[in-house]
Amino acid sequence: MDYYDNKDYTRALELFDLLQAFYRGNAKGEEISYRMAYCYYHLEDYIVASYYFKRHSQTYPLSDKAEECMFMNAYCYYLDSPKYSLDQANTYEAIKELQAFVNMFPRSQRVPEANNLIDDLRAKLELKDYNLAMLFYRMRDYMAAITSFQNLLKKFPDTERREEVYRYMTLAYFEFAERSIPEKRRERYESAIESYNNLLYQYPDSQYVKTLADVQERARKKLSN
Repeated sequence: MDYYDNKDYTRALELFDLLQAFYRGNAKGEEISYRMAYCYYHLEDYIVASYYFKRHSQTYPLSDKAEECMFMNAYCYYLDSPKYSLDQANTYEAIKELQAFVNMFPRSQRVPEANNLIDDLRAKLELKDYNLAMLFYRMRDYMAAITSFQNLLKKFPDTERREEVYRYMTLAYFEFAERSIPEKRRERYESAIESYNNLLYQYPDSQYVKTLADVQERARKKLSN
């Protein structure tokens, strides 16, 4: 405990590890379990720390620290969530664990913080999906771009990027139609017009309504030919 109190977490952890088997099942064992989790946390080994926090909560479910440890388990996954451009497996795991905490302790004072963390993680996933869709668009892989934009709207119905999505879906559908075989052009020009109408209906004052009016008119002319 002297090592721990002096923030020498590596040395404290070595001794806690030796002592945990001897004291397992009693009050000191509970304290050792709790401190070991925080040793890993302070050493920024968040995945191992999350394991020990969760194990403590499951081993000592009646402990006054069970709620705290379940939250810290999820929070460690949050801290280990990488930037949006990398693999997001730990981001999904963090959301799952934070939601499990909210479900398990719905009256906890930490619930608002947990919900804010979930929102933050979902924003990261949304940004990744949006950038992927834009990458396909810039590569002129319009089918993949359209599918990605559609999936984004399904996964994140409250997205603040909806206006941008309709803009690029209108452009993508039009360009896709232009490059399609004759049998497929009509439905894709119609989809371009539909995307434009969605933009017009939901964002009548959008700057894109005017800039895309020409694209929409060209699509209509293609259909009338």
